Amino acid sequence: MEYLVNSTDDLSAAAQWLLNQKPNSKIFLFHGQMGAGKTTFIKAICEQLNVEDSTSSPTFSIVNEYQSTNGKIYHFDFYRLKDEQEAYDLGYEEYFYSDAYCFIEWPEKIPSIIPLDAINVEIEVIDSQSRNIKIK
Repeated sequence: MEYLVNSTDDLSAAAQWLLNQKPNSKIFLFHGQMGAGKTTFIKAICEQLNVEDSTSSPTFSIVNEYQSTNGKIYHFDFYRLKDEQEAYDLGYEEYFYSDAYCFIEWPEKIPSIIPLDAINVEIEVIDSQSRNIKIK
């Protein structure tokens, strides 16, 4: 399944498309090169889920927690992790198995602890404005 985004104006519709495609899923893994728009897309998804808080990249904090009408939402950025032990130290299980939405950037840093039911979302850069979003 794919969705072509031609500009940031298309992100809201793309976010709704993703949520409609996987309505029973709560854990989403975002893959894409640096600058592909993972954080920007997650922000659009959070808007669709009625997040009440300001969203931002958790690059330095590793995880951000947001409140929404759909309950808690966790946004992870594992880019800075040195090894999986740091995710264990963070207490990842409490987040991943909480039945809350979990949006995870750089999941390749934690390959052995990813839940089996996680949904892979690949963001492919087409040009400076366009992205192809694939659910794998």
